[in-house]
Formats: sequence, structure tokens, C-alpha cells
Amino acid sequence: MTAPALKFSGPVLPDGERRELYVVGGTVTYEPVSGAERAVDGWIVPGLVDAHCHLGLGEEGAISDEETEQQAVEDRDGGTLLIRDCGSPVDTRWVQEREDLPRLIRAGRHIARTRRYLRNYAHEVEPGDLTATVAREARRGDGWVKLVGDWISREDGDLMPSFPAEDFAAAIRVAHEHGAQVTAHCFGRDVLTGLLEAGIDCIEHGTGLDESHLALMAERGVALVPTVMQTEKFPEYAWAARGRFPDYARTMTDLFVHRRDTLMAAYDAGVPLYAGSDNGGVSRHGNLAGEVIGLAAMGLPREYALGAASWRAREWLGWNAGLTEGAPADFVVYDADPLTDLSVLLRPACVVLRGRVV
Repeated sequence: MTAPALKFSGPVLPDGERRELYVVGGTVTYEPVSGAERAVDGWIVPGLVDAHCHLGLGEEGAISDEETEQQAVEDRDGGTLLIRDCGSPVDTRWVQEREDLPRLIRAGRHIARTRRYLRNYAHEVEPGDLTATVAREARRGDGWVKLVGDWISREDGDLMPSFPAEDFAAAIRVAHEHGAQVTAHCFGRDVLTGLLEAGIDCIEHGTGLDESHLALMAERGVALVPTVMQTEKFPEYAWAARGRFPDYARTMTDLFVHRRDTLMAAYDAGVPLYAGSDNGGVSRHGNLAGEVIGLAAMGLPREYALGAASWRAREWLGWNAGLTEGAPADFVVYDADPLTDLSVLLRPACVVLRGRVV
């Protein structure tokens, strides 16, 4: 059954021009449609984007399809309509077949060093198997591969790169040969130079970035997804490790203390920043608004922070940046201006996905 035409009115972000927006057949038009049902008036924002999310991942690893569906529904109801998966132990291709669930760009499963990551989350391999695993995940995903760049080494008692720089370089080269981009979990400093020099496409967390790293990222257009809600937990990690791994505890504390300066240095350097909740595992879904609010609290301008989770992120991932004529009708309506008060994002008045109010 064909959905009825819908009419929305209000300022359309990012330019804020007040318009009458119609939804017909899953797309946007500004041509008046006779008989269109009046829907909701308010501030209209291109569908939110979570650039670091984990559908299908629970605290102990893989979860059921039913639990995965609930995660996706929670994200959708919070306004997230496009997700870049950043590693999942389950095959979530079925999500892409559901008209009522967010659009999904999959990155396959995390790739980590043996016994150097959270149990049951990743493919855990040694250097000799890294490139073959990357090739397999590049074929399995939708154009992204996720590496675990660093993690605590129990032998060293501190954050250490998961693989030698030359192995990371070979892995990135293989991913690119298979048409995939590469991103990596990076808390610390030591792993970053090798990854950036090897041509990585994106850095997750990035709390160890220095000026030389940021200059290279800005020059090459390497993205940063800072996940400020995740890095807010660093003192918790440090406290838990203080007895057995004091060096790691000091490192995590230092990274936390300087994380705001690092983030603002990245912004000032012109590094493209995008919002990622890091939902999955022990983190609940549906809270991308909290990440946007957190980015602004760290010092980013409100418009930049919201764009990092909407129009700029959509363009980065190959989707429509704005709600132009003929664009997919994926948007969120709010009853107040989110650029005046980002907490409005916590209370969507209406969510429209593929032209249907969900």
C-alpha cells in the first residue's frame, strides 16, 4: 500500500530557511502536493548519523537478532537514521532489509591481537594472519574495516600498539586494494604515527593525537570520531587498574586530563570530526543526542556539533547532506531550535525514515 503524501512545515536545517516540505514516495519535494496530510510543524533536521555504533554487540559479545532489533529501534527512536557500524561479532545484513530500521553501513568484525581486546568481541589474530583477516572483513562489510590499534599489554603494563607498524601498513594496503576504508580504535599515542603514515582513513577516540598527527590528518582529510561519552569513562578505567597496572592507570588519567585540549586542537587544525556514541557492549543505544551535547560541552560550536551528527556526517558517508529536492525522506522534527538548545535533541517530535513516520 502506498503511503499518503505528508506535509511538514518549519525551518529546514542546516540553512534554517522556513519551508513547506512534502514527502511523496519516500523522497522530499518542495512542490505543493494537493491533498497531502498535514504532519508535524517544527525544526526539520536531516536524519542523525551515528558514526561509531555496534549493532549486535552485547556485554559478553554476540547477541540475538531480537536483541539487535531492539538496539536498532532504540537508535531510530532517538533520531539516528544512518549508522556506521564500527565492529560487530554478528552478521547484521538482515537489518538492511528492514524498512523500519536505520540505514546501516557495516564494517564487519573488529580485528584485534590475540588476547589484547575484550573477550568475544573481535577476530583475535597474530601478525601473520592480519592481512588475510582484513581482506575477508573487507569483502564481508560495506566499505569499512575496523582495527583495534592499541590496547593494554599485560606484559608491558600499559597501552601498546596491537601490531607492528609494518603489519598495520600491510593491512591498510590490503583493505584499500579491496575497496574498503580503514578505521582504528586508538586511545594512546604510540600507535598513531604508523597508522597515519600508512594512509588510514579514520581514527576512533584519538585521545593521544598530537600536533604532528593533527597536521597530517588535516592535510589528508583523515576523519576523527572522538566518542566523548566513551572517553569520559577513562578515570573509571584508571581506577580499576591502579593496583595491578599503575602505568596504564597513569596513561589513562593523562589522556583524560588532556582530552578536551586534544579535541579542540583537532577542530582548530581542520580535522573533520564526526559524532559517534560507541553504543553497544555495556553502553545503551538511543543516546546519540548525548554525544552531540558532549561535543558542544567540550567546546565545539553547537552548529558544528550537530552537523557532525547530521548533514556533514551524511555527506562524509556518501549520503545526502541536506534535504534537497528528491532527497531520501529521512529526517527528524523537533519542537524547538536545536541550534539554540542542543538538549532539544533528546526529545524528537517526529522521526521520518524512508518517507514514513516511525
